[in-house]
Amino acid sequence: MSSAASLRCRECGKEYPLSLKYVCGDCFGPVDVVYDYDSMGLNRNSFVSRPKSLWRYHEFLPVELSPESTELQAGYTPLVNSRRLAGELGLGRLYVKNDTVNPTGSFKDRPAALGVARAVQFGLKSVGCASTGNLAAATSAYAARSGVPCFVFVPYDIEPAKVSQAQAYGANILAVEGTYDDANRLAAQAGELYGIGVVNINLRPYYVEGSKTLAFEVAEQLGWEVPDHVIIPVGSGAMLHAICKGFEELRRVGLTDRVPRRVTAVEPAGCAPIAHAFQKGSADVMPVEAPRTIAKSLAIGDPGDGAYVLKDIRKYGGEVEEVHDEQIVDAVYLLAKSEGIFAEPAGGVTIAALKKLVEDGRIDKDESVVCYVTGSGLKTPDLLEGSLPRPTRVKPDARSLSQVIAR
Repeated sequence: MSSAASLRCRECGKEYPLSLKYVCGDCFGPVDVVYDYDSMGLNRNSFVSRPKSLWRYHEFLPVELSPESTELQAGYTPLVNSRRLAGELGLGRLYVKNDTVNPTGSFKDRPAALGVARAVQFGLKSVGCASTGNLAAATSAYAARSGVPCFVFVPYDIEPAKVSQAQAYGANILAVEGTYDDANRLAAQAGELYGIGVVNINLRPYYVEGSKTLAFEVAEQLGWEVPDHVIIPVGSGAMLHAICKGFEELRRVGLTDRVPRRVTAVEPAGCAPIAHAFQKGSADVMPVEAPRTIAKSLAIGDPGDGAYVLKDIRKYGGEVEEVHDEQIVDAVYLLAKSEGIFAEPAGGVTIAALKKLVEDGRIDKDESVVCYVTGSGLKTPDLLEGSLPRPTRVKPDARSLSQVIAR
């Protein structure tokens, strides 16, 4: 059973019952789910026989409804001990959290599973989302599994593969003539006008809790040890804030004895409002009106949790990095050829930042590092076109092979 107890405003602390509420009525701050940690009674052996999905951590998740009707086995993805990549970069202990293998190919399965399950529990008749691609696919899949209509609001110029994936699940796709932020505003209006459960807007307090499991899994897969340093891609900032919350919850209930010593956030240079605020020492994140980056999943010019990312990074003594498109492409190729993990651009930004930190001498070669790789390169198959060698053409006989294959 869930140990979720109430909703609490991040800003003023006012509490509310668990309901379809996402903004504080007093100060208009965001509200989060809070838990009765004392009732959990967990130890490390509690998880031994549980299912290998995000639901193994059900006490920390705000859904009472049995998940069978909405479940696609999201979560508990591999934590890859990346020895070859570590050797190439001169690092000792490097791990890649490979969320490319989730049911719809990205980490968005985690929050979508929670958002849709909670919508069903509330009795909502339809669900939806605003998305740059990955959440569109994930929400559509869980809506299909749950048997409820789905409305997806996307920028008109997102990758066709991501739109077609959502369409295959039967979603109604609304291509908004504008940026992600325009799509987000329209989705919010749709939620208010038509009673749609928009997972990343009016269901957001429940939705974001799914991303905490990225912290739980890493700790458990490391034998309940916490990495020294985690590197996380940032779009809205919700995932980074949730991962930090997850590590803090593990420490609070005694499953671990510390949190990461350092958290690095990464944005693409063509849409880096949080990085710019961090560089200026500001607490205010100024929106980017026209994002330009190949990492479209991170092209959120007005990140909803941007201010909280800044607080988390400063709390953990970390940094906010920005990486250029060329560095992202190189990192996607590096990860694929060294570890056999093919990431989309948003997944490649963490490897690009890791490489940059190493080259600048800003990373301790002895610290344990986890890079979160959040989406599959199969969603953006044309990314590496023009940067890969052409296939070697041979005649259909053994003699021609001798010219290209060393004996």
